[in-house]
Amino acid sequence: MSATRNDLDLATSVAGEEDPGASNEVGSAVESRSQPTEAARTMAPGDEAPPGTPNTGDDVCPDCGGSGKKAGGICPTCLGKGTVTVGIGGA
Repeated sequence: MSATRNDLDLATSVAGEEDPGASNEVGSAVESRSQPTEAARTMAPGDEAPPGTPNTGDDVCPDCGGSGKKAGGICPTCLGKGTVTVGIGGA
């Protein structure tokens, strides 16, 4: 006799977990996404990739023209660097 939908116990898994959808891998993936890497923390909003990524290079910031300043303050696109990291060579 096969189990029907109403006969299935979805409260526990075969492995005995209280939440069958939970696992250590999922939790660690969520934790790593909530804490950015050092490279991500140094990225400016105008960067296409973290500095030093293969097949990328620095280009003049399109918003401030390389000055690092805009509207009397720090350029929000490059965060005052005057350059943004962009993909090159089809990256």
